[in-house]
Formats: sequence, C-alpha cells, structure tokens
Amino acid sequence: MSNVEIRPLFTRPLFTLFILGTRPEAIKLAPVIKLFKGSDKFEVKVCSTGQHKEMLKQVLDFFDIVPDFELDVMRDNQSLFGATKRILSGLEDVLEEFKPDLIFVQGDTTTAFVGALAGFYKKIKVAHIEAGLRSFDKYSPYPEEINRKLVGVIADYHFAPTKKAMDNLLKENIEKNVYLVGNTVIDALHLGLKIIKNNADLDVEIAAFFNQKFKIHNSKLILVTAHRRESFGEPFKHICLALKEIADNFSDINIVYPVHLNPNVRKTAFDMLGKTKNIHLIEPLDYPKLIWLMDKSYMVVTDSGGIQEEAPSLGKPVLVIRDVTERTEGIESGTAKLVGTNKKDIVENITLLLNDKNAYEKMAKATNPYGDGNSANRIMKIIERML
Repeated sequence: MSNVEIRPLFTRPLFTLFILGTRPEAIKLAPVIKLFKGSDKFEVKVCSTGQHKEMLKQVLDFFDIVPDFELDVMRDNQSLFGATKRILSGLEDVLEEFKPDLIFVQGDTTTAFVGALAGFYKKIKVAHIEAGLRSFDKYSPYPEEINRKLVGVIADYHFAPTKKAMDNLLKENIEKNVYLVGNTVIDALHLGLKIIKNNADLDVEIAAFFNQKFKIHNSKLILVTAHRRESFGEPFKHICLALKEIADNFSDINIVYPVHLNPNVRKTAFDMLGKTKNIHLIEPLDYPKLIWLMDKSYMVVTDSGGIQEEAPSLGKPVLVIRDVTERTEGIESGTAKLVGTNKKDIVENITLLLNDKNAYEKMAKATNPYGDGNSANRIMKIIERML
C-alpha cells in the first residue's frame, strides 16, 4: 500500500466526475456516488455512456441517481470499435463542459477503459475502483482483461478490492497510490437490501412478481446468470445442456435464469431450455429483484464477477461457469468453485451441492474475502486527503 503523501491542492470542492455505462458499474459505484454527494467537499456529477441502456436505468432509478450527462452510445449488437469511438467522442464534450479535477471509473468495461483514456488525454487525475483484477489471459475474459490492465497503466489512484489484486498491481510496478479497500459491490448489496427492507410495498411487490412465475416456497431455487462473450457458441451450449439435465434429474427444484439481452445468448437459451418445465427463462431482472432472488436462492451458478462476490455475503455457494476467473480469492476461500463450461463438470458439481449437506454447508459458511460493506467510506477518506 502506498505511503506517498498527498499534498492539499484545493480550497474549493473537488470537481468529481463518475463515468459509468453498464449495470455492474452503476451497482458498484452507487454507494460511492451517494457518499460523495453527501459531502460538501465534492462537487459531484455523473456521466452515463449508455453502454447498457434499460438495465442501467433500472439500477440508477433504484439508487436514486440521476446522470448529469447521458451519451446514449448503445446500438444493437454493437462492435467494440463502434462503442469505443462513440464513448470517446462523447466524453470529450463532457470534459470540456464540466472540467473535473478527478474522474472515477470502475472495473473493466469499455466505458471504464475509454473513461480513463479520456481523462489521460485531458490530463485529469483518474481513480480506478476495483483495480488489480487479473486472469493473465488477454483473451479471457475478452475484452475485459486488457481493459483493466490499460486502466491500471493510466490511473493515478488504484482502489484494490483484495490483497491479491493489490499484489497484482505491485508486480506490474504500479506502486504509487495503491490502496486495499474491499469491494464496493458488498456496500451496494447491503444498501440495496436495506432499501427493500425499509419499503414494505416494494418487498411485497417483488415477492408477488416471482410467485406469479413459480412458487418461491418449498422449493430449492438455483439462480443462473450466463452472458460472457468468451462463452458464446459451444461453451454456452454445454452450459444449457447441463442445466437441462439437472432440471430433468431434480423435478423438485426451480432453475431461474434471467436471460441477457445479447442475441448471442437469448436464441440459444430459449431454443435449448425454453420447453423445460422447471427452468424459468425470464427477462433480465432489475437490481432489487435480483438481490431479493439471490437472497431466496439455494445456490448460484454464474459467470458474473459481481455475483461471485455478492452471493457469499448471503451464505450462497457459487459455482463459476467459466474456464478462468480473475476472482480467485473466492475460489481459495471456498465460497466459490470454478467448474468451467463442460457439461459433465457442471452437472456433477450442482448435483453434489443438492445431495451433500456437508459440502453445501462448507461453502455456505466460508468467509467472504471480498469486503465488509465499508469500501465506499474508505475510498472517500483517502480522496479527502487531497483537500
């Protein structure tokens, strides 16, 4: 961790711009944005690139965050070339208008990479939340692995979620202003569940939504999310075949799969799983419904990085349907298991957790290595040292 002194630079509020474009970014930045907005030391604005659109808006509405700038770059089945070009062009105008002192980007999306690049072009300080994740395979996940490495080269402040992530940065000779803070996704999870708990109407509404589709009581629910680009094609077909075999073998369970909007995912999922009685293919869930369902689930089968971190906070075992994961801390701690995309391996591991109570409890009770819900506060206190 860096011991470099940050000299006081400002006698006015620090002009701070949060750049986000996807649902995961919005979720993980929400607790940080809300905390910074509550301080008179920061003049905060939010820029949404619209890399995701409907799913992003749902999260922002839930956390009561209204973007000050909206670039609306989303196009149907857009290429990385097109998205990168539109985001960079749009951010040039935003930075000219607001002239921030500090830019926050989160994670490893195209928005995060281009946001950091735009900051560099304008010689604006860049802070990277969730810094230091590495799979050490530049094509898996693609393009995220290279995105986060490039952001790491550009960023001035690096907020690492785990000790391993921080060590990854140090090994790359990124040594200045590297901080271990935990992952803000845990902050968001606790904040989101608190919002639901404090809104009885919302809680009842969410329960009714799921009861209309399937009975949430007296049934083991398996929550599935699968959408990563590197799984398109044969790996995704193997995932679907495994889910169908589990559904056929265990008629008393319900598999709930909110299907991503990407056409490469939707067609295969509906063609292969759409007629299986106890597999429920539903539209992508807004964030409150997702965390509510996660809380009710028996286990989670996912390729999502965020869910690998969230579910263990709720005592849910996680099976990771990827061949490589940059979130190795969960694997090492026992909260998650990397099972790949081979049908046989997926079926064997789900079956084990359904049949073996000891194996289930061992994962469910393992300590979550990703945070304690205070990451946003740590980040703000570090940035306040600039003032």
